[in-house]
Amino acid sequence: MKMTWKVRPIALLAFAAIAGLLAGCNEPKPKAPPPPVVFTAKPVSQTVTQYIPATGQAFAIQQVNLVARVQGYLTSINYVDGAAVKKGQLLFVIEQPPYQISLELAQAALAQQQAQLKNAQIELQRQQQLYAKQAASQAARDDAETKRDAAQAAVEQAAAQVKQAQLNLSYTEVRAPFDGIVTNHQVDVGAMVGVGGPTTLATIVQSAPLYVQFSLDEQLVQHIRDVMRERGMTRGKTDGAAVEMGLAVGKDFPYRAKIDYVSPSIDPNTGTLLVRALAPNSQGAILPGNFLRIRIPLPDPKKGLLVPDSALGASQGGRYVLLVNDKGLVEERHVEVGQVTDSGLRVILSGLTGDEQVIVGQAQGAVPGARVQAEPAPAAKAGAPGAAAGNPAGAGPASASPPGEPADGKAAR
Repeated sequence: MKMTWKVRPIALLAFAAIAGLLAGCNEPKPKAPPPPVVFTAKPVSQTVTQYIPATGQAFAIQQVNLVARVQGYLTSINYVDGAAVKKGQLLFVIEQPPYQISLELAQAALAQQQAQLKNAQIELQRQQQLYAKQAASQAARDDAETKRDAAQAAVEQAAAQVKQAQLNLSYTEVRAPFDGIVTNHQVDVGAMVGVGGPTTLATIVQSAPLYVQFSLDEQLVQHIRDVMRERGMTRGKTDGAAVEMGLAVGKDFPYRAKIDYVSPSIDPNTGTLLVRALAPNSQGAILPGNFLRIRIPLPDPKKGLLVPDSALGASQGGRYVLLVNDKGLVEERHVEVGQVTDSGLRVILSGLTGDEQVIVGQAQGAVPGARVQAEPAPAAKAGAPGAAAGNPAGAGPASASPPGEPADGKAAR
């Protein structure tokens, strides 16, 4: 008797599944992706100059109104509004003929009085001779002497009137009292000026040199005084007390000044001391009234470790940098930071020794504990020449503002 085997569909499916699993166990597993590449550089060792930051304002040393001191019609304006002028340059002219005539009349009156004086002197001499011969009385001699004295006084009075007429004539020409910039004119040609008192014609402002005023905390000013004392300097002798300045719209500090005054008392309202510096402003780049970014360099620059400011992160625990350790793993290192230099490097006060490989630039996937592939950073990413190769000597001196201050030297607000 022949037997027939029947295979159920469910059993066939189960068999196929088991076979597929067995076949899958024999396939190779996919390889793990390579670790992300990060750029690293050693901290840069540089000599850092620290600065005291402040915000100040420029003031003209001299600023006066140009006024009409005599009455008359304004006949000419001899400058362009806003132009720089030199001391003694003619700016305005007031009608001169009336004052020229007054001068000529005064000179004629003086000549007349001088002639009368000469005649009185001759008469006195004649009376003295007659009196000596007893041919004239003493009263006649005394009378001649009195007339001579009166004529002398009249000459002196006439001479004074000539000087006054000359002075009034000189007032018809308004000249620049010093080098400076003249504002727009306040009176037009043809207008009557000097009626009832002086008339302001314009204002002249001295643009070079300039005063720069700013306020400093009492402790900072005391530090400056200590430096001056160490250098044998007094309050009236401030050579070396330099100030670097920049316009409010820029970032550099291209202008120089020297401190020439420190207030002897503290402002009770602000708790600060007023400091004044003298700026040559030979190029005229700073105008009176300009607000300025100011920094005062401190002496004795010191060595410090610096990293790109962009390499720093912040957390509740403070500032930190990411490192790549000897095992190729990312490590978070908390650091104490100082100021930012002009080149954008941040001074590290503590937390680094200088041998670490600090991650700079973009660091995707670089989290603490992750494995990464470290490559030397280009110089641009490292922040200074030589930093990419980890060579501290490749960087020159740096300048910086105190901790917590922006790199451009503006005071924190």
